[in-house]
Amino acid sequence: MSEGCNVMNNSKPIAIIKTGSTYPNIRNHYGDFEEWISKGLGSAVPVWVINAWQGEALPDVSALSGVVITGSHAMVTDHEGWMNTVIHWLYRAIQHRPGLPILGLCFGHQLLAQALGGEVADNPRGIEVGTVPLRLTRAGHQDALLSAMENHPWAQVVHKQSVLTPPPGAAVLASNVHDACLAFRYGECVWGVQFHPEFSADVMRAYLQTLSGDSLSQQQVDTYLQDVRECEDASSILASFAKLILPQVA
Repeated sequence: MSEGCNVMNNSKPIAIIKTGSTYPNIRNHYGDFEEWISKGLGSAVPVWVINAWQGEALPDVSALSGVVITGSHAMVTDHEGWMNTVIHWLYRAIQHRPGLPILGLCFGHQLLAQALGGEVADNPRGIEVGTVPLRLTRAGHQDALLSAMENHPWAQVVHKQSVLTPPPGAAVLASNVHDACLAFRYGECVWGVQFHPEFSADVMRAYLQTLSGDSLSQQQVDTYLQDVRECEDASSILASFAKLILPQVA
């Protein structure tokens, strides 16, 4: 367990801060972000889904054992009101409850970086999508979550924006040729990952097919589809996050 993270009473839920929803065709077939995240955390973990993107009130952090912030099709640089509300809530949570474990996924990773003083903007290399290789940094190899990926550093991604400058004082845990900050840790138990540990290979394929003719050409889709695979080590991050909070969870 990360030294600075609190071991929580398992009667307190992990909050899933929902910042958007997947495409309707994917949702109808596979479910939505919060369902995939809940599955990854494990059935023994109580969760509380808060629809922040629809204006639902954010909880008192004292009622929580941890926080996961979902992905979104929104852009951090749109600075919508609900985004600013989540950013301010995250900042206060990190400042006032530094032992509260927090994990941001893709858009959630970017929101966390923004809350902590990092820079988020369009990636100059454009969209990154599909199953891609990561390169763990020295800190990543030693990290409580990311070290599980060191033998199979592949993950599912779909994003146009990136954390171009990580938060001051954050440790960069992973990068690749497209993205200098694919994951970071702030303090002992706040993580942001640009990839999607909650995505199965089938969900990744569905995203590629949905983006055909929009963000991607059919030729690009066909090329990316060839590399799609299950990323079990990346997916294990969610269960590892739950175990940091609830060590008794199998």
